[in-house]
Amino acid sequence: MLIRKNYNQIGSSEITEESIYYQRRDLMKLAASAVALAGAPLFAALSFEREKANRGLELTSYDQITTYNNFYEFSTDKEAPARLAKNFKPKAWTLSIGGEVQKKVTLDIDQLLKLIPAQERIYRFRCVEGWSMVVPWVGIPLASVLKHVGLTSKSKFVEFQTLFDPKQFPAQGQTFGTISFPYREGLRIDEAMNPLTLLAVGLYGKELLPQNGAPIRLVVPWKYGFKSIKSIVSITLHESQTRSTWNEMAPKEYGFFANVNPSVDHPRWSQARERPLGRFFKQDTLMFNGYGKEVAHMYKNVDLRKFF
Repeated sequence: MLIRKNYNQIGSSEITEESIYYQRRDLMKLAASAVALAGAPLFAALSFEREKANRGLELTSYDQITTYNNFYEFSTDKEAPARLAKNFKPKAWTLSIGGEVQKKVTLDIDQLLKLIPAQERIYRFRCVEGWSMVVPWVGIPLASVLKHVGLTSKSKFVEFQTLFDPKQFPAQGQTFGTISFPYREGLRIDEAMNPLTLLAVGLYGKELLPQNGAPIRLVVPWKYGFKSIKSIVSITLHESQTRSTWNEMAPKEYGFFANVNPSVDHPRWSQARERPLGRFFKQDTLMFNGYGKEVAHMYKNVDLRKFF
């Protein structure tokens, strides 16, 4: 059963009018019927009727989400991953969890979804480059997975690693460039255990496409998008701070925390505003991407300019 939670901090002026809400709901019912005729999605049991609690978040279209992607294992061009990922085969995929845990496990996606039911989460997504979107993810809370394996007194940081397979990820086999593969990312344990942090396995009720990080990716909605590592094969808990690919490559440009902060500019551009995909005009960027109520307490004693 789908569990919906409202994690959107939207002003009253942005709330969708009731009449418009019901019109959209009827349209979504028709769309769902069309999908059923064309072929049922993986998460057929999930309903995508929007509750009024959605408060007017305008979803980015499925086409835009799946054709405009940063996935450097395929290409540095944003339109190329959707094309180059067509031969990617995320079948028989396993996720290993180890390090400072009470029990090490290796699970396939089916086992993971049987263990922890999938939920729909509608989140803002803000790229460090200055563009944004709103995505209806399907996934499971990372906290539930970590509770399953059990934490220890040394479980202080969590490291994630992307699959290393140059045959499927052509850019991994290149000998030039500055990116060191496999891609790695990290979180503090309190960030990993925050209820917002999600292991996504789908969007718009369908399983993830390769260009979006199939079959499982991290989603940390209050951080810049590069923290939401794709195609994860391992999660390892450590006592000390873990590796972070972009932070290692350019520490003066990409911090380990990478919290969305409109008052801290990238050295080469402002972070005060963003351009939602599909729109011409920019909008103001929100502190913590609008999720301050849920996450600001974790950084109460942290200098967010020094530890950006």
